[in-house]
Amino acid sequence: MSTAVPEQAPPIILVVDDDQGMRLMLRRMLEQAGYEVVEASSGEEGLSRYGLTRPDVVVLDVMMPGLNGFEVVPLLRAKEDMPWTPVLMLTALNDVADKVRGLEVGADDFLSKPCNRAELVARVRALLRLKQLHNELEHKNYELERKQYELEKSNALLHRALKRYVSPEIAEVVLASATNSLKLGGASYPVSVLFADIRHFTSFSERLSAYQVLTLLNRIWDALVPIIFEMHGTFDKYLGDGLMAFYGAPVPLEDDALRALRTAVAMQERFRQLREQMPELAEMGIGIGIASGEAVVGNVGSEQVMDYTVIGSTPNAAKRLEEIAVRDQILICENSYQAVREHIEVRALEPLVLQGIRHPLQAYEVLKLRPSGNAPSHKLWSKLARHTPHGS
Repeated sequence: MSTAVPEQAPPIILVVDDDQGMRLMLRRMLEQAGYEVVEASSGEEGLSRYGLTRPDVVVLDVMMPGLNGFEVVPLLRAKEDMPWTPVLMLTALNDVADKVRGLEVGADDFLSKPCNRAELVARVRALLRLKQLHNELEHKNYELERKQYELEKSNALLHRALKRYVSPEIAEVVLASATNSLKLGGASYPVSVLFADIRHFTSFSERLSAYQVLTLLNRIWDALVPIIFEMHGTFDKYLGDGLMAFYGAPVPLEDDALRALRTAVAMQERFRQLREQMPELAEMGIGIGIASGEAVVGNVGSEQVMDYTVIGSTPNAAKRLEEIAVRDQILICENSYQAVREHIEVRALEPLVLQGIRHPLQAYEVLKLRPSGNAPSHKLWSKLARHTPHGS
């Protein structure tokens, strides 16, 4: 099997000069140096040959009938669909003003007639190196632009995806941070977890078609889920006629438990309003459980499909509290109560022995949110930019 490297084609030099003898001399000098030469006898022909051959260097006479060298160079540079090509101008003129004029219209170098072979070849080689450097820089710029475009496209997709789970403000914080939060795995952080379930929905839905069930459920969630985003929580998942959300990740704030509580109270109030608007919901209500504490926060699943969620005893406790909460009831754990006690009135329950929970759980029924706790904590929202998402 042959491993020979194919020979590289020699650089192409376009020589544009109205003097046939000068063109012949330049051809011989350049071909002896290993270059391929293409000739043009006028500025107009030079422009045509330039488009057909795409030369690596143009050797251009200044004084020609028709289009002269000063007029040809700008026309070469105007061809946006052509790669950049260095131009070496040949002139019998020694006036500095003429050289300045040539540089101003886009020429890269000058060589006086009559030409010395060694100097001509040296100038062409220097221009070929310049073209190579220009091409490398252009390639790097292209790669940078491509990567920037891909990053912006990825961020746009990520932003749209994030807005399904967190508020726009938190989405911006996550995007401004490192991308570790997009990888599998996680770590332990303090969070407040909320589970909500529609009571008596299953029995009611047995009397409806599948389409009617989904329509009704979507209308309920359309009213309740935005509250999670309003309170800067993270939507985790739907659980049939229930849902899960948490607070404290990916961006922790000082009042995570309080925002979880406000979400629960607002959900209950919103559902009462729905009952007034929709008589078919008269028998329904929502039961809500909230627990606060340490939990593993991160992405679970595979590289193709992953779920940003919380795992551990804290979400387990929240789920158990939700399961025993009756219609229109909010139950919270001891940790949650201690975090929000200044803002609520509660009724302490007997310690609960719950499935999956090792020790009896002290729970509280939330009776009302005190007036001081009714308004969102806008002061805390302004602190979002100072926080770093968990996992970054």
